[in-house]
Amino acid sequence: MTVGIDEPDHRGRTGLDRAGRDLTRNPDIVVRDVELLASGWHVLRRTTYDHRHRAGHWTTEQRETYDRGNGATILLYDVARRTVLLTRQFRYPVYVNGHADGYLVEAAAGLLDDDDPEAAIRRETAEELGVDVGDLEHVFDVYMSPGSVTELVHFYAAPYSASTRTGPGGGLAADGEDIEVVELPFADALAMTADGRIADAKTIMLLQWAALSDLFRELHDSAPVGS
Repeated sequence: MTVGIDEPDHRGRTGLDRAGRDLTRNPDIVVRDVELLASGWHVLRRTTYDHRHRAGHWTTEQRETYDRGNGATILLYDVARRTVLLTRQFRYPVYVNGHADGYLVEAAAGLLDDDDPEAAIRRETAEELGVDVGDLEHVFDVYMSPGSVTELVHFYAAPYSASTRTGPGGGLAADGEDIEVVELPFADALAMTADGRIADAKTIMLLQWAALSDLFRELHDSAPVGS
């Protein structure tokens, strides 16, 4: 009996070595084996597959993939006040990889878990920022680290105002979250992407999208991209 395969892991999951075995969408890729390497909160697998190259020859390759589920993120904006609402929290992976203190300014985000993307981002926005989101604008869907991480992130934008800020935010203490709500002038946030004070990919992408969109034309007239 192996935990996560034929014996439930601590999250009750079995069959974690089955992912990808039935893939047939690409005739140039034939999956041969999937090994479960770890099943902590998320899942690490090593997959062996045959790959037909453009020149016609086949090679056998192995790749490790980290499966943490899919996620969603959102940029909240107030056009009248020319502001955006972000978060600040400690991220150990960036701290151990050279960031000065490990605290990143980010757009609100979270894993989908068992929700659809819109429901998930509404949940995360309420938990992290204390905002009750109304209409959502879907921006794009992005594979954030396709070389090793399977996650697909759904990007959204939505307005906020004093009337939609219905709670304190801060995240869920029961999950160990300690999230600071950060309101910034849009021009300042955009400048922070240029000088490194905002170094989170999803946040940079959303702020750059906002700078280029007609919706935010009024906001960035006085602050050119990269200023």
